[in-house]
Amino acid sequence: MNSELNELYQQVILDHNKNPRNFRKIEEPTHHSEGLNPLCGDHLHIYLIIENERVADIAFQGNGCAISKSSASIMTEVLKGKPVKEAEEKFKEFHDLITGHITDEDQIEAMGKLAVFKGISEFPVRVKCASLAWHTMNAAVHQKDTVSTE
Repeated sequence: MNSELNELYQQVILDHNKNPRNFRKIEEPTHHSEGLNPLCGDHLHIYLIIENERVADIAFQGNGCAISKSSASIMTEVLKGKPVKEAEEKFKEFHDLITGHITDEDQIEAMGKLAVFKGISEFPVRVKCASLAWHTMNAAVHQKDTVSTE
């Protein structure tokens, strides 16, 4: 990856960490789950309102490293308003990206904001940080109370 693009990606991650989007509690969610990454101490709650098989609203709260928090923030932006089925497809696609299973540049570029996490696959210990919010969202959709990366 060229260094200018890498720097831009780092800036996006840092911005979402410092100013997370949808960082709030939804008081009456239809779906909720708690996610834990005991290895590095990330702890998130994902709140969803699902109406007519669509993610009408999504938000998160919790503590975590920059990668974990920015991943949750970008995830909420990407999934809000999308059909639940598409949210589940994005979960798989994101996981494939951060584990290095997607390497085609056109496919990565088509992922939009999520492409900022493509370098995570080079740091296997950080994959759990980036994927925690996504696993937690998926658990919430399937009515599971908690999920852990261990």
